[in-house]
Amino acid sequence: MHAVRYHETGGPDVLQVDDVDPPDPGQGEVLVDVHAAGVNPVDTYFRTGAYPVPELPWTPGSDLAGVVGAVGPGVEAFTVGDRVFGTGLGRTVQGSHAEQVVAPVDHVAVLPDDVSFNEGAAVALVGVTAWRALVGYADLEPAETCLVHGASGGVGHVAVQLAEATGARVVATASEQYHDHLRDLGADVVLDYHREDLESAIAEAGAPDVILDTFMDEYFPLDARVAAHGARIVGIGNTSDEARIPLGPAKSKDLDFQVMSMFNVEAYGPILDRLGHLVVAGEVVPEVAETFPLAETADAHRTVMEESFLGKLVVEP
Repeated sequence: MHAVRYHETGGPDVLQVDDVDPPDPGQGEVLVDVHAAGVNPVDTYFRTGAYPVPELPWTPGSDLAGVVGAVGPGVEAFTVGDRVFGTGLGRTVQGSHAEQVVAPVDHVAVLPDDVSFNEGAAVALVGVTAWRALVGYADLEPAETCLVHGASGGVGHVAVQLAEATGARVVATASEQYHDHLRDLGADVVLDYHREDLESAIAEAGAPDVILDTFMDEYFPLDARVAAHGARIVGIGNTSDEARIPLGPAKSKDLDFQVMSMFNVEAYGPILDRLGHLVVAGEVVPEVAETFPLAETADAHRTVMEESFLGKLVVEP
């Protein structure tokens, strides 16, 4: 079978398509014939060596959707032929950018018949991240105001829809070219994050009770100033190793700052199950901006880091 692998860390050019033996599922694992695999910025962090992997060569890719081709010993929840989607790969186990992938059973869930493989692969990592942030940590409630930074991104565009589905009022920041689309996805107010008066514009829109921050090293100070008393602020992304929290407003407002990684979720399956139901119901629509054949995975890695788009990129083996 064919798998994208890197034999050394570096830029996208280190990715190559290798002909390798199909993997065998072990205890508590399933073999998935991959029909679609998501591409996320975190995949590039492993490839560059910023995040370590257990060994080289290594296959990148966190998300997948496909059909179970074989089951390992002890697997009872899935059978051959089941449609599944999953995430959490590419970190401690080989990733999803391959024609066949072995995945632990707690990393996958049944993909509903009404959800396409591309949609399943697109929603997995970003959906689990948004769910963990807004539902798990922030405990977002109906009628609260939720601010989503970077709302056109993979996590951001799902977070907007998830917040709207809970009955929250959604304020989003994004480039102006995506404002209409984000309103269609459920945002009540969309602000250009380039504007010089962003802080006052957020305040005018209403002090947020929950903030999802995809650039915490840049926006944590602003978040503290605009947040409502007792707000929950969840940081999921950063471009530097440190983020500053202004203690004055943080203390005076009793703010709760939480940083998280999707990879720390103990079991992905239960969240994926719920996301699948939301996609079927039309409450969450994973947007696929562009697809790539397996041989062009390097181009997908370049695009996810260098180009502007709304939603997700998907590789189709």
